[in-house]
Amino acid sequence: MLTSVFLKGLLVGFLIAAPVGPINVLCVRRTIMHGRLVGLVSGLGAAAADTVFGGIAAFGLSFVYQLLLTERFWLGVGGAALLTVIGVRTLFAEPPRPTETPDPTNLVGDFTSTFFLTLTNPVTILSFLAAFAAVGVAAEPGEPIGLDEWVLVLGVFIGAATWWLFITEAVALFHGRIPLVILRWTNRVAGVVILGFAAAVLWMVAGTA
Repeated sequence: MLTSVFLKGLLVGFLIAAPVGPINVLCVRRTIMHGRLVGLVSGLGAAAADTVFGGIAAFGLSFVYQLLLTERFWLGVGGAALLTVIGVRTLFAEPPRPTETPDPTNLVGDFTSTFFLTLTNPVTILSFLAAFAAVGVAAEPGEPIGLDEWVLVLGVFIGAATWWLFITEAVALFHGRIPLVILRWTNRVAGVVILGFAAAVLWMVAGTA
């Protein structure tokens, strides 16, 4: 039984992390520019945030769910602002020289930026609720939290982390092999795409005001 629950969480975590979005663009860009460690740590920040949302859905924490939906406008504005800052910085960033190595002291920032950026999208919890229902997992508010729920959430984290490990390992093959002029254009394109996501978030939250 626990194995089945774990596998369901694994599948849900992987599927929630996989769709292309600003986090995927950001992590791919960081992996190309700075290597697999920076990309993976950034992805794990998103996986940790996904796990928080997965826990809310799995544990049936309806009051947190309602709070997130109630404050989704301001969370969306905060997420759009953060995306805008990251997008502008990416747009004008110069790629590191081939001899440069990533600064390990920045790994905390890489993790926390994607963690909070993911948390500012409370609609993600709706994706978890739908995905859990699709695989036959549903928690009712007020039910006691048991081992099944914890195993489910663990599966969500490992599933999401597996996606980020896969994508960063694949993209890391190009690290250090791309000419500087291509890296500059990679920054430009990634910056524009991230700014586009910021505009899309603002447009969506404007409809909820």
